[in-house]
Amino acid sequence: MVINVEITKTGSENSLSVIRRFTKAVRETNVLKHIRAVRYQTRRQSKCARKKIALKRIVGRLEFERLFKLGKVAEKSKKHGFKK
Repeated sequence: MVINVEITKTGSENSLSVIRRFTKAVRETNVLKHIRAVRYQTRRQSKCARKKIALKRIVGRLEFERLFKLGKVAEKSKKHGFKK
């Protein structure tokens, strides 16, 4: 969505009134409203990227299990919960 707001200075119009007309035009086109609405939205990951991350997770889990069986890594404690 691209909206151009163009204001031209007419005759003996001062800069303040040009700025005022410009801000009014921007408000009327709802450009700022749209920008603020989509400001923090993130793109969805592509199918390829999701697969890559899933494979990385699986490989990491298998590597941890292998090291745990060899006794080179202590078992991870729960991240959430109370210690007894």
